[in-house]
Amino acid sequence: QLQLVESGGGLVQPGGSLTLSCAASGRTLDDYAIGWFRQAPGKEREGVSCISSSGSRTNYADSVKGRFTISRDNAKNTFFLQMNNLKPEDTAVYYCTAVVNGLRSWGQGTQVTVSS
Repeated sequence: QLQLVESGGGLVQPGGSLTLSCAASGRTLDDYAIGWFRQAPGKEREGVSCISSSGSRTNYADSVKGRFTISRDNAKNTFFLQMNNLKPEDTAVYYCTAVVNGLRSWGQGTQVTVSS
């Protein structure tokens, strides 16, 4: 069964940067789109970004456009979310996700806290 594990979260000051990683195991994701969601305290989980199987197409939430970049390394079965110019409102648990054969898989999440 597909397993997803996020890493790279932490505490960063406003204006700082972090890069999140999501490592997939159990199967390769070369043929599948993947993405990132986040959930802040008291808020609904929201989509942040997604990328096509080849990496040729990407989408971003309006709130992160111009600051975040999604990418993938299919050879390593890993994908990333580069986050620049972080703001306090970016504070959330970030989850990676993929849909394989109609079933959505989630990682356990990694905490990103943006605070001085």
